[in-house]
Amino acid sequence: TDIYTPCCARRINAYKLAIIRKRMKYRPEIDGLRAIAVIPVILFHAGFSTFSGGFVGVDVFFVISGYLITTIILSEMEQDRFSIVGFYERRARRILPALFLVMLVSLPFAWFWLPPSDMKSFSQSLVAVSSFSSNILFWLTSGYWEAASELKPLLHTWSLAVEEQYYVLFPLFLMLMWNYRKRWILGAFVLIAGVSLVTAQWGAYHHPSATFYLLPTRGWELAIGAGIAFYFLYRKQAIHTLLSYKLVDEALGLLGFLMICYGVFVFDENTPFPGFYALVPTIGTGMIILFSSSQTIIGRLLSSKPLVAIGLISYSAYLWHQPLLVFARYRSITDPSEFTYATIAFLAFPLAYLSWKYVEKPFRNRNEISKKKIFLFSVIGSVGFIVIGLAGHMTNGFDDRYLDNQRVLLDFSSYDRKEAYREGRCFLDPDQKYSDFKNECFYPSTENGEVSVMLWGDSHAGALSYGLRKIFRNLTQLTASGCTPLIGYDPTKRPHCIDINNYVLSKIEQFKPELLVLHANWSDPLNKIEIGSKEGLLLTITYIRSVSPKTKIIIIGGVPQWKPSLPELLVKNNIELKKMAYVYSKAYKKIRLSDSVLSIVASENKLTFISLLDLFCKDEECLSSVKLGSTYEPFAWDYAHLTKSSSSLVSERILPILMQAK
Repeated sequence: TDIYTPCCARRINAYKLAIIRKRMKYRPEIDGLRAIAVIPVILFHAGFSTFSGGFVGVDVFFVISGYLITTIILSEMEQDRFSIVGFYERRARRILPALFLVMLVSLPFAWFWLPPSDMKSFSQSLVAVSSFSSNILFWLTSGYWEAASELKPLLHTWSLAVEEQYYVLFPLFLMLMWNYRKRWILGAFVLIAGVSLVTAQWGAYHHPSATFYLLPTRGWELAIGAGIAFYFLYRKQAIHTLLSYKLVDEALGLLGFLMICYGVFVFDENTPFPGFYALVPTIGTGMIILFSSSQTIIGRLLSSKPLVAIGLISYSAYLWHQPLLVFARYRSITDPSEFTYATIAFLAFPLAYLSWKYVEKPFRNRNEISKKKIFLFSVIGSVGFIVIGLAGHMTNGFDDRYLDNQRVLLDFSSYDRKEAYREGRCFLDPDQKYSDFKNECFYPSTENGEVSVMLWGDSHAGALSYGLRKIFRNLTQLTASGCTPLIGYDPTKRPHCIDINNYVLSKIEQFKPELLVLHANWSDPLNKIEIGSKEGLLLTITYIRSVSPKTKIIIIGGVPQWKPSLPELLVKNNIELKKMAYVYSKAYKKIRLSDSVLSIVASENKLTFISLLDLFCKDEECLSSVKLGSTYEPFAWDYAHLTKSSSSLVSERILPILMQAK
């Protein structure tokens, strides 16, 4: 008999109510699954390379959330007691109290420790988080994998924004479609989720940052959990058909667990995400929800007291870990040790327990806090943080906190690079094409016997161009943001570089410069300049020699780097520019490693390699300021890009080596 026929409506309602009650029963393995999600995320953000794919914990959370919330909505709709106001009341009780606590505690640390530029960014995030649009803000202002992202205290709230945007639309979709047959609802839902997944697969390769952050390419992950809720509520028979029930449950639950582990330990920042690769942890999570229970090994593992305890406080732990790690990085002059990171990561859990017990639980109790109070709390909290955030934005990060001499240093964060780099003309931004190089960038022939020089590289090369142009008036400058001078550059993260680098290679063949200077942020992981990985560099050298055999190739190693930026470090440590001090470079070892590979390749291929670390560093400390006439400037205006003065100094220091190479 069709269970939807009118004649059986009363019996069906009782049948469905029994299913609802069964499915709404507390499942401790779901809390254990939350623990499996949050621990890798925290360890990934703490920088433990073993958990290179720990970011997939967020995807696990999405599936869990989709399952639990949809189960609640559907069960209430079946009983004709769903209320959109009640739904948002529950979301406010669940999300806002702990979130507002973490934001409030972060404020004084941000005030005392963040420089104006970062305080302005933090202020903007206060506004975005309060309006559940932080995913849009972080998409527009930075990528998840960029170095600057590890210094954003509220970066992790992007996932909350995705969820809340989803739960603005999803209940409305169900309410609109509820009068239709359930299979129509599910069909429309599956179609939308399928479009979201296909879009995510395309976007992971073409627009990776937007794809990572935005709802249209993340919604399918929540939809997996929602689909499981649909199945549990409306299924007509079990899917166990091939083997015994328990054996199928054991096998598929274990497979789901292994799929999550695979994502955590094998994926990394170079994995195109969240396209089809994201199916591994999300389908794995779905399989655990479907097949694991107190009767299976994985179910019993996830239901163990330690994992359930962590799962119960997982939301607060997720909220606390990022600000703790970020502020620790700000205050540390040297790179924190793994022990320090582990300690900080562990600290998130006792803080999470306290906020769970004294904030989360009381706010969820309707007997303690009424609906009116929770909505009033939500409005006052949101408006308060928005006001503070707008004030920080309009005052440039409350820059009146600093003395005049400190402001001079911090003003370098807005360094005018338009003329120094010839930005938009000979240094291209990511949204520009190779055809945007202007005529002034090219000097194809020599005059008065001067040597013809071509500079090829990324923004670091663009910064160096200022000094080289003062020495070589006929310098050809072909530089572009993020584009390392390598053949076969990975198109996943910076697709604009492929055409630009191919264009530069064609100009090398056309002009055949006497000197070709290659310079970039070689230590960027995307470049794969590491021991045992030199293919791109060797291919580049071989090709250049095939099309311009007389060109002398000079490779300039990486410039010193500081975190979060050199001017900010000088302010934090009360170092004046005129002291010409040497300041610890957190990235020194990483740059030295990539330099060693460049040096080996240069030696084996009879090229010239110049180490800037040898010229400007002592051990792991590097020159912090440069004097030009009576004026002092920091060596770098941000984390590594040269100022005009330092660009001139570097060019003067390397000139004898360049001329010797000729």
